[in-house]
Amino acid sequence: MSHVPAIELRALTCGYKDRTILDSIDITVERGGFYAIMGANGCGKTTLLRCIAGLLPPRKGEVLIDGKRISDYSPRHLAQQLSLVRQHQQTDLDFTAEEIVMMGRNPYQSRLANESEEDRSIVEDSMRLTNTLHLRKEHPWSISGGELQRVMIARSLAQQTPIMLLDEPISNLDISHQFEIMDMLVDFNRSQGKTILIVVHDINLAYRYCPQLILLHNKQVLYQGPTAEGFTEERIEDVFGVKAHKGEEGITLRRK
Repeated sequence: MSHVPAIELRALTCGYKDRTILDSIDITVERGGFYAIMGANGCGKTTLLRCIAGLLPPRKGEVLIDGKRISDYSPRHLAQQLSLVRQHQQTDLDFTAEEIVMMGRNPYQSRLANESEEDRSIVEDSMRLTNTLHLRKEHPWSISGGELQRVMIARSLAQQTPIMLLDEPISNLDISHQFEIMDMLVDFNRSQGKTILIVVHDINLAYRYCPQLILLHNKQVLYQGPTAEGFTEERIEDVFGVKAHKGEEGITLRRK
């Protein structure tokens, strides 16, 4: 039996209107991998996730999920393969946290049927795993940013997809909540075998938590491979414009 990657991008070019953001890139994401997507502001990290999620059609090239072209999936079937946690969450939604998590079950429900006992059980388990069960009757505007991010991750878990895409889920959180969410994602990756792609800004968080790295620069993939090998002092300076020193405790950064 041949080995089929979870995600494969072949000569992918994508962008907006007359702007090309990513130009003829090739990426292979293995099943069960935990990948950090990194690069300077505007390099195409969010664009990459939007292409993989089917929200932005490629101009050229193709996206394959589980060996199948994304254009050959129905929206319902694609939503059973991958879930996306967006960078900015709406806080004016008139739904409880439990109702938001239940939305993750939509790809499995018929249009006319109410949620099943199995749906309710999966939602409860997802909220328990993300420590949000006590928030089930709360609304987005009444909870903290970290709590809302955990609710959105619970919705992604309830969707029961083998692939999770996360666009800067920790960028607006304090450091303790950043650690909490990253620890949680590592656990999902290891215990459930989920393939995870996460956009992060903090080099040391990526170095600590993400075994694999996809580094974007000048519309290209500058590096894909083990994170520890990808973060060379030269690459960090080229991509982020700062001096770096790698030590046993992590990476120290300073202005050029």
